[in-house]
Amino acid sequence: MNSIIRLCRWIDTLNERVGRGTGWAALGLVLVVFADVVMRYLFNTSFVFVQELEWQLFAFIFLIGAGYTLLYDGHVRVDIIYQRYGPKGKAWTNLLGVALFLIPGCLLIISTSWHFAFRSWVMGEGSPDPGGIPYRFIVKSFIPVGFSLLLLQGISLGLHSLLQILNIEKPKSGGD
Repeated sequence: MNSIIRLCRWIDTLNERVGRGTGWAALGLVLVVFADVVMRYLFNTSFVFVQELEWQLFAFIFLIGAGYTLLYDGHVRVDIIYQRYGPKGKAWTNLLGVALFLIPGCLLIISTSWHFAFRSWVMGEGSPDPGGIPYRFIVKSFIPVGFSLLLLQGISLGLHSLLQILNIEKPKSGGD
């Protein structure tokens, strides 16, 4: 059991650190959007590079931050049902959700997206638009990476839930 708990702590710490780092990318996105708005409305100009940087930063934040969001129970679920459950009911719901949906979904996306990202790297894919970002393959690489982090956090959630069901671990505060 100690090795399972250590594994969960390692995964949780990994996604905690990655999530905190992703926060800096969010700050960068805010600054890029602000600069784009200022350029458009004050100087009546805009650049394709800046617009593409906006969506690429958003994609990075969304993909890399998914595991962190799951760590803090920030993903959408049918709370109208879930909130009525006690700690064991929530643990069972989380365990079954992870086993039946999250893990298979992540494995499917990882197994298909790494080919997509690899081909993009091989061809050195860039923006098809003049003045766009020349390194589009970098953001495509974050698809399998992000879903791998989400998969790891799902495994941690499933193991935490199992430990709660077996009364080895207490639920997080609030019964979640």
